[in-house]
Amino acid sequence: MTERSIDKATLTDWLGDGLELAVLDIRPVEEVGYASPLFATNLPAERLEAELDRFVPRRVVRTVLVDGGDGAAEAAAARLAQVGWTCIHFLQGGIPAWREGGKEALPTFDIPGVPFVTKVREERQTPVISAVELKALHDQGNDVIVLDTRTLGEYEKGHVPGAVGVPGAELLLRFADLVPSSETNVVVSCAGLPRAILGAQTLIDAGISNAVAYLDDGTSGWTNAGFELETGRTATYREPSEEARRFASEHGERLSAKDALTLIDRKTAETWIADPERTTYLLDVRTPEEFTRAHLPGSISSEGGQLLGVSYRSIAVRGARVVLVDDLLGSRARIVAHWLARRGFEIAILLDDFEAKERAAA
Repeated sequence: MTERSIDKATLTDWLGDGLELAVLDIRPVEEVGYASPLFATNLPAERLEAELDRFVPRRVVRTVLVDGGDGAAEAAAARLAQVGWTCIHFLQGGIPAWREGGKEALPTFDIPGVPFVTKVREERQTPVISAVELKALHDQGNDVIVLDTRTLGEYEKGHVPGAVGVPGAELLLRFADLVPSSETNVVVSCAGLPRAILGAQTLIDAGISNAVAYLDDGTSGWTNAGFELETGRTATYREPSEEARRFASEHGERLSAKDALTLIDRKTAETWIADPERTTYLLDVRTPEEFTRAHLPGSISSEGGQLLGVSYRSIAVRGARVVLVDDLLGSRARIVAHWLARRGFEIAILLDDFEAKERAAA
């Protein structure tokens, strides 16, 4: 055993001591799936050296590598220690050792998406509609629209027929263009539950006048009911109109009216990032296409809708500050902040005039 080796008891203590900590599951993506017992950030071993600085910006942060019990974490920790990672560790025995004794009482990286969202649903009594009920509304010619809040890549692989692909953080910005009538019934969908529930509750919290519900079990519920999915990017959003932007501004302010939002400028963000005692993430919650056209130095493209359900895939350091970067309208950052703050993250918002940057670069 080396000084870089820690046991399950030590990791359990570290997870609860309130100090910064990164736990990285270095198994292949297909082995991790949706069952990471640590709710750790998955960064496969072959990508560690190339991408670790992105996930753990400060090399002095306690970082624990976890493998499948095959010794890969010990080897990786040795390599990283040689290139400047001063507080790199690995879990003895990996995931098999972590699972010993049962999983029920294990500490987790953050509040997992499903339990958190289930609590939101129970407390807020978020309206729900079944696949059979939705199909009946369609068949009867009712005015109803389905908004699929997953990434557009997921949407393309299979969605409820007629659904429009609108990643979760885009809901307010795109809503007025997609749903011009307040009489339209709005159903929010995803693959299962978390993103659909948060999407529906976001619209409700923002004061949308339409009737809103989430599709029970999303596309899984649809296929389990015996219905076929549609594939391809059949319908999605376009550049928002001025009316859509006005709508998003108004309802974004309603959404965050009771949120204690912290707005910062670039100078403050730069000071935080340079802080040797604290980790700060600069996460751009706009679309990947917008990020490609213009973004702030040091920022990371991190679609807001994904942050809502699986934040630990982007935010690897427990206890870090999170700065959400958005355009001057800020509706996407408001949505993400509305929910992540409730999950215990320290959140700040940085708005920037990216349109001006694009014009200057043209």
